[in-house]
Amino acid sequence: MPVTLDEILSRLRAAGSPANVAGMSRYGIRPALAYGVATPVLRALAREIGRNPAMAGLLWATGVHEARLLATMVADARQISESEIEKWVYQFDCWSICDSACLHLLWRTPFSWRKVREWSVAEPEYVRRAGFALLASLAVHDKDAPDRQFHMALRLIRQAATDERNYVRKAVNWALRQVGKRNAALRRKAIETAEKLAVAPSGSARWIGSNALRELHGRAGVG
Repeated sequence: MPVTLDEILSRLRAAGSPANVAGMSRYGIRPALAYGVATPVLRALAREIGRNPAMAGLLWATGVHEARLLATMVADARQISESEIEKWVYQFDCWSICDSACLHLLWRTPFSWRKVREWSVAEPEYVRRAGFALLASLAVHDKDAPDRQFHMALRLIRQAATDERNYVRKAVNWALRQVGKRNAALRRKAIETAEKLAVAPSGSARWIGSNALRELHGRAGVG
């Protein structure tokens, strides 16, 4: 018999921990409502539920952090609508839900590259972060994307590098490093970008460039 929403929420509450909620806060994860459920528990529950678009929508609507994380794991990337994704992204309230959505769901959607372009220039902090967290995910997982896609992405990285907001600049840095790990040619392009950023007037750009160079220069080629 399929598990119900009430059963899932009951199990999440039972698996939660106030100590885990406090630990999340120390890492900058401060959603409005959280139970403090460990990631392995969520993954096991996601495997039990399987792909379930209807349940994903119900879980997201609860507003509970762990339920929303679970929603990103059980949603179907080929069935979820662009309008629902937009609603979710504009409700992101911490970096962990943003990154979970990008890593588990968003890179698989048919409109992922368009969302990179749109969200990377959006104003809200977690929406812009989503643009670059999604780019980092695509750099790792989209094996069919041509290099020209990532040449465009490097322009977006240069444009956003002056954003001083912590969760944006960290995602920009993450995306730059992942593009550089994709293959030897993109590594050279990423290093060129990082070198320019490392001497830019913006403190955020200098941090992004310098941090990326430390990793990219330490690699022999394809990541």
